[in-house]
Amino acid sequence: MWVSSLPGFIRRRRWWILGSVSLVVVCSVTAALLVGYVKYRKVVGEVHHVAVSDLGKRPPVYSTSSENILLVGDDSRNGLDHHQQVLLHTGDDEANNTDTIMLLHISPGRHELTVMSLPRDTMVPYYQCNSGGGYAGQQADPYEYERINAVLAAGGPSCLWKTVEQQTGIHIDHFMELGMAGFVNVVNDLGGVSVCAPFDVDDPVSGLVLNTGEHHIDGVTALAFWRTREDIGEGSDLQRIQRDQFMAAQIVKAVLSSGTLSNPLKLVQVAGDIAPNLTVDSGMSTSDLVSLAESLHGLSAADVQFVTAPVVPWPADPTAEVELSQPTATTMFAAIAHDTSIPADATATPSAPAAGASAGTTEDSRADSAKPTSTPSTTPSPTGTPTATSTPSPSASSSSSAIQSLANNNNGITGAAACSSDSSAFQGPDSP
Repeated sequence: MWVSSLPGFIRRRRWWILGSVSLVVVCSVTAALLVGYVKYRKVVGEVHHVAVSDLGKRPPVYSTSSENILLVGDDSRNGLDHHQQVLLHTGDDEANNTDTIMLLHISPGRHELTVMSLPRDTMVPYYQCNSGGGYAGQQADPYEYERINAVLAAGGPSCLWKTVEQQTGIHIDHFMELGMAGFVNVVNDLGGVSVCAPFDVDDPVSGLVLNTGEHHIDGVTALAFWRTREDIGEGSDLQRIQRDQFMAAQIVKAVLSSGTLSNPLKLVQVAGDIAPNLTVDSGMSTSDLVSLAESLHGLSAADVQFVTAPVVPWPADPTAEVELSQPTATTMFAAIAHDTSIPADATATPSAPAAGASAGTTEDSRADSAKPTSTPSTTPSPTGTPTATSTPSPSASSSSSAIQSLANNNNGITGAAACSSDSSAFQGPDSP
């Protein structure tokens, strides 16, 4: 009797074990989802949202399946205690100028990304920006100019959004502003990033200290690398942008190789570390951010292009400031706005101010110099609708060659760029 009932007992025990294991798995998954949900809700509450309005007459939308996001890295010390300011070599300057201004263009089908840098010393006319939200605002004056890095402090995100749209003719969909601590956290979450130094670097202003060769650096050192400008190469913002784009290429490779974009829980973790230092427009939700990141997981490093808006020295102060170079700038902007290929003869190499431009100035003194400048003898750069000849937005399958052409014809680089390729971005009279 006991023997005959043994098989049934074994079957019942087997099902009991399987049921227990299943219960543990279900509980574990549920717990993980709950933890993820709780963390997601926490992230939602920490991201800062700002209403964007008063944009005036906006550029048309030429490519309905593309997306353009204005990315801003500010040099505000808000939220940093004294210890963090010392650690990050930021000083205690209270100005809220923009260290970095970039336009992220996402082609149809999420198959290509183009990142266009706008030099912070680019001179732009005053546009009407209302006061409010802690910003004084400013009156429109097409014959008075200011550095574009001073616009955010004057009129807030709406003012910078409006200025970039009017100067480029590119319809912007969203705005994202990342503080210095957020940048540090991103790099640390990725496990660091690789950079190359063609000679020993010791910059007391940014705090960057590197020996010759390749280095895998953490977030604090990456921020110092990103901000280094004085006593390196030509001391210009244009050359700093070049170095930053090479480091951005390494960040792209780190993001893609880590599998972060295809891991929702990892994305939420990264978003959680960024959230307290991230400001987005009120039309972009946190779920939009996560969905956007997840949709890009199929990219390769070669699908990401970095270019710089073409500029030439500003006549009123050619050693320190620049203006958009026409007609090449308008041609580049039109290519991005239409998601089409730029003409092969529109090669636009950003022209740096004379050697020594901005050299000898400190980070804080540069913030003080981001002030209005009288009108030079030149006329304002064309604004509004891009005038370059272009065709309707291509399909996702044909978009790839179009945007790659944009980078190739404008001395841009791809996310696959080698660390050792950036040595030219260090060359100049201020380097050994």
